[in-house]
Amino acid sequence: MDSDFPHNWSRVFITRVEPSVEGGRWPIKRTVGEAVAVVADVVADGHDKLAVELIHGPEGGVYQTTRMTLRYNDEYEAAFVVNELGRYTWRVRAWVDRFGTWQSEFRRRVQHGETDEVLRVELASGAELLRELADGAGGAKREGLLRYARSFERGNAKKALEAGVVHLARDCDTRSGAVTSLAYHADVDRELARFAAWYEFFPRSCGDIAGVHATLDDAARRLEGIRDMGFDIVYLPPVHPIGTTFRKGKDNNPAVKPGEPGSPWAIGSPDGGHTSVHPRLGGLEAFDRFIKKATELKLHVALDIAFQCSPDHPWVKEHPEWFRHRVDGTIRYAENPPKKYQDVYPLDFSCGDWRGLWSALRDVFRFWIDRGVRIFRVDNPHTKPLAFWEWCLGSLRAEHPDLIFLAEAFTRPKTMYRLAQLGFNNSYTYFTWRNTKHELRSYFEELTQTQIVEFFRPNLWPNTPDILHDFLVHGGRSAHIVRFVLAATLSSVYGVYGPPYEHVKNDQHPEREEYANNEKYEIRVWNWNDPTSLQPLFRRVNRIRRENPALHNLRSLRFLDTDNGNILAYAKQDGANVIICLVNLDPFAVQESAIDVPLNALGIPSDGPYQVYDLLGGERIIWHGARQRVRLDPGVTPARILLVLRRLRTERQFDYYA
Repeated sequence: MDSDFPHNWSRVFITRVEPSVEGGRWPIKRTVGEAVAVVADVVADGHDKLAVELIHGPEGGVYQTTRMTLRYNDEYEAAFVVNELGRYTWRVRAWVDRFGTWQSEFRRRVQHGETDEVLRVELASGAELLRELADGAGGAKREGLLRYARSFERGNAKKALEAGVVHLARDCDTRSGAVTSLAYHADVDRELARFAAWYEFFPRSCGDIAGVHATLDDAARRLEGIRDMGFDIVYLPPVHPIGTTFRKGKDNNPAVKPGEPGSPWAIGSPDGGHTSVHPRLGGLEAFDRFIKKATELKLHVALDIAFQCSPDHPWVKEHPEWFRHRVDGTIRYAENPPKKYQDVYPLDFSCGDWRGLWSALRDVFRFWIDRGVRIFRVDNPHTKPLAFWEWCLGSLRAEHPDLIFLAEAFTRPKTMYRLAQLGFNNSYTYFTWRNTKHELRSYFEELTQTQIVEFFRPNLWPNTPDILHDFLVHGGRSAHIVRFVLAATLSSVYGVYGPPYEHVKNDQHPEREEYANNEKYEIRVWNWNDPTSLQPLFRRVNRIRRENPALHNLRSLRFLDTDNGNILAYAKQDGANVIICLVNLDPFAVQESAIDVPLNALGIPSDGPYQVYDLLGGERIIWHGARQRVRLDPGVTPARILLVLRRLRTERQFDYYA
């Protein structure tokens, strides 16, 4: 019969711990210096007080203990700051707080006027409990408990009600019947994973003569201008040798003409594969010089990793077993019927030598890491096994916790989210196709106000070499300004395919949602000093982003109500720094709207005027109350980025922005 009884049991249950992703199956994401605010639901029978603590620290390091305080309704909270790269772990531990329960009951007896005799008996019980705790304590804590016990025995009721004694008793509690939650984890990245501006360009198009292939040394000469526009990361499409077999010509034409350079994503030739640099770009020596120049300018380099091969890739001959074959023995090229990509061979991740293939692919990352690259944009990761990414990224981040991986995964939401959970630090999004007020608000409320915010960092791109949306095509310059401001302020991480965007190139291919005369297939020449370009806008917005901590985060995004479906209004906040963004989503017409400013939520006084300063236009405005009226002219400024001021200031204090 005794075997029917539990071997261990407790009166306490931990029923929920947040933040967590799938009950702790996946880590949440943070960057160095951010806080993890933990909330735990802890219950027990009866009315006894509970002691709840948070045990936390870097995995494999020194763990700390933080007392959790009761918020309300059995919810306990505490927070800790992550100060190191890598993985942090935390657990919640809880037990019945015997002395805390005694003190609570004793306080009620005093408040309700119990007799001195009853209080003396209760004080003696409290003293006995303190002496029991002192038996297991040492040093100063033991002496402190005994001093309190002696004062109780002398009838000192005031001492019994002090906060210090309950904290000391809790520290020395034997924690009998304690329960501990499962372990929860956070992957801690460097700040660039949370706050960064990316700029994409093709090094081969950095020359000054039409049709002439530029080198990485030519590209390095463009870096200072990119830095001066305020970007943090320069992202290069694949820099590897390009195959000639089935090479695609202009605008993906299967009939290639002599001298056409081919797509950088058709990787591999007799000159090398994924660990080589195209000879016409200058080879590895030029790449190393490019990295050195970027580092001197405090720019970070992101490299495109595309795990696919041209028919000329060395692996095709060296490891034919790594590719899928038809029944006639030939290697299958990539297809998305009816589309055919004869210039690209996909890899077979489940081939007989899959371990050899996986190791070789991980070694590609290691090769570029050794040459100074710490940021990678990964092409189409959703078309490769998720198990591969979990293994590959996990092992690489264990070696180099400062790595950042951007998933170029335009696919179903749950697959995008799973890629983020298993290791990708940033992800492309549906932002490009969210253009109406309702679409933008509903999408970003999903990304910022649900559990998704714990693991998915949206990296917003208004354009890419593969995507030119109709909104930009038909809306022209005003639409380009609108989408850039949205990307740079809705998320704290964004990117732009720079040269065609800043020059407002909106010629769309007649059959596809991408640029005509696409730079993927030909060498372009850009006027890097065009005074009519959007470079001044880039500089100004990136400066605003850097100088306003509210724009460094995603979680504080709050949409404001407007009465015009073409006006999107939203706010972000970091302490006293409050930014309100107003955007006209109609690139063709002036739009006006009332907006409701949530004064209390944003910490804005409601009993007097307050000032907002337009960081884009340089205008100072005095507002009164919560409801305001705005007017946005797409021909002048289709967007405003407003800094909320707590007191009226002089014009001279804003010369810096002018």
